[in-house]
Amino acid sequence: MAEKEISLLKEQLARLDEKKFDLEAWKNHTLIFLERIFGKDNSKLKLIQELHYDYSSWSLRDTAAAGKTKDKDPVKIQAREILGATILELERLGLPETEEDQRKVWVLLQDELTGKQIKEVESILKSNDDEKAKKIGKILENLEKENLSLLIANLLFT
Repeated sequence: MAEKEISLLKEQLARLDEKKFDLEAWKNHTLIFLERIFGKDNSKLKLIQELHYDYSSWSLRDTAAAGKTKDKDPVKIQAREILGATILELERLGLPETEEDQRKVWVLLQDELTGKQIKEVESILKSNDDEKAKKIGKILENLEKENLSLLIANLLFT
């Protein structure tokens, strides 16, 4: 599970309520954490980067009329929603698998499987079959015990 990552993001949520809140500093910290968790090209980073206060005269007038409090701060509300959804995603789905991890697995599989077996695995992965794991397991069962053990050991070290 992603306990450390969730804890970091919950701390960032709490920082939104600090008396001397600095949006830019908060965004920088949050971006560092999200980039490490989800990678550089994740949409969550863009959402955080786009958070800003609108200092146009209409926006200031509307905020003053509404009586700006921490509960009504639109930037903090958005920030809470983004981090809340991110935390929920990590709690329910866990950490995302990176493309690099997938590439490493494919390299290891290509070392142990024949070309025909690789094509079968690719075909199964692209299918809508509910028993994908079972079918891929059958292909892996055909590997010699030594090769399967080596494959599993190498997966643990990647």
